Amino acid sequence: MPGPTQRLSELPIAYDAVIIGSGFGGAFSALALVEAGLRVLMLERGLPVARDEDDWDPRKILLEGRYAGPSPLQIRQYGARQPAPIYPMQMLGGNSVLYGGASLRLRPRDVETWPISYDDLEAHYTRAEDLLGVHGLQGEDPYEPPRSTAYGAAPPELTAPAKRIHEAATDLGWRPFRLPMAINFTDESRSRCVLCNTCDGFPCRIEAKNDLTATVLRLAVTSGLEIRPGAVVGNIEFTGQRARVVEGIDAASGESFRVEADRVVVAAGALGSPAILLRSGVHEISSGGDWIGRRLMRHCNAVLTGVFPFATNPEQLFHKQLCLTDFYEDVREELGTSVGTIQDIYTPSADVISHFAPFGLKTAAARFTRYMQNLLVVAEDDPGSENRVTLTAERDAYGHQIARIDHEYTDADLRRRDYLVGKARRILRQAGAWITRRHEIDSFSHGLGTALMGESPSSSALDANCRVWGTAGLWVVDGSCFVTSAGVNPSLTIAANALRVAPDIMAGQ
Repeated sequence: MPGPTQRLSELPIAYDAVIIGSGFGGAFSALALVEAGLRVLMLERGLPVARDEDDWDPRKILLEGRYAGPSPLQIRQYGARQPAPIYPMQMLGGNSVLYGGASLRLRPRDVETWPISYDDLEAHYTRAEDLLGVHGLQGEDPYEPPRSTAYGAAPPELTAPAKRIHEAATDLGWRPFRLPMAINFTDESRSRCVLCNTCDGFPCRIEAKNDLTATVLRLAVTSGLEIRPGAVVGNIEFTGQRARVVEGIDAASGESFRVEADRVVVAAGALGSPAILLRSGVHEISSGGDWIGRRLMRHCNAVLTGVFPFATNPEQLFHKQLCLTDFYEDVREELGTSVGTIQDIYTPSADVISHFAPFGLKTAAARFTRYMQNLLVVAEDDPGSENRVTLTAERDAYGHQIARIDHEYTDADLRRRDYLVGKARRILRQAGAWITRRHEIDSFSHGLGTALMGESPSSSALDANCRVWGTAGLWVVDGSCFVTSAGVNPSLTIAANALRVAPDIMAGQ
């Protein structure tokens, strides 16, 4: 799929568009642009995943960081006085390769403070679901947003661990529904899901997960997209106010490269995109530059583990199949946001559980792994201006300034999370759990908001079409543009929004 093998330094001089990043924003933008006849180059710092046995090895993926890149982020969170280096995963297809396939839409009230409405996204949601092969059932979600069409396919029947949660939540009077998933359960022309327990957080060895490399990027390459993995972008150069050149380093050869384009589309994620913009001096060029890097959101997530008097999943079956939105609107009037959602989620292997367990509990935690079952709470968080991405003076192996991330949750964020944890605890106890334990999540996999869109540069970094204020030919199309985080996985909305703004990018102003 990556295409030509010539060195990056030997690329043609000019393209109609250069896209930085191959995640949801970059992939869906690329497909729309090549289908419109534009000559498009995609630059991705990661490489294609191996699709071998090690991709389903918990130790290789979760503990050893098989796909961790060489460039750290300096992250300060949870009250730490100093930042610590974290090496994020990088690969062709971005986080879609590792995500669990959850494909939920935002609800109309979630975008009330955005410069767009739910109606502006609805048709694009439908198109994105079709391209991703989302399996779901219309009408089950008690807070389901309006839909113009039904899902293209239904999800599989619940496995035993999911049935346990479904029955417990139903007994409590709540309405669990089957989670819409971008996983191939039905298409016999390619590998179908075998319902293994190595999905969320892992590449799919058999490509049954409908990540972007198996779906959107493959279709875009067929339509003419050129993808260059191992392209580490450093900065964007401007001619006056217009973005013109993308500069970077070829990770394989160490050579520098420069590519000229009429349009530059930044889609490196809510941590990577502002870092590129800041290294490029966009904050000094743009009339909304002070907002670049600010208002970082990540959801206030936690995993609640229940320990049961019996083995919860002896067959090691896939069971990330359920979601609850019964509580979605419970604090809207008080806190101005949704609460969020509860989802079923798998239990990691014993060695992973032991690694992350508190000192003194590691042996016991490993021993009781087979008796555990987990629920994930996804709580909306507030977009505080001091939660942000900045640049350090430190440089990575490519000579690029390393980004620093500062993030702290508000009291309201913790209230939303703990409200959902309380509901999740009731479900696990109803299902038979003896005890429960809450685990905080350090990941920024749901990173959002560091280049928000808005009505004016006095309050946002981007206009309603995700163009950087005060510049020409420069757009940001990943989760950075989000105004609020809502209470669901953002991937589908990133995809739909990229399709929405594609006509503006085609116009090339």
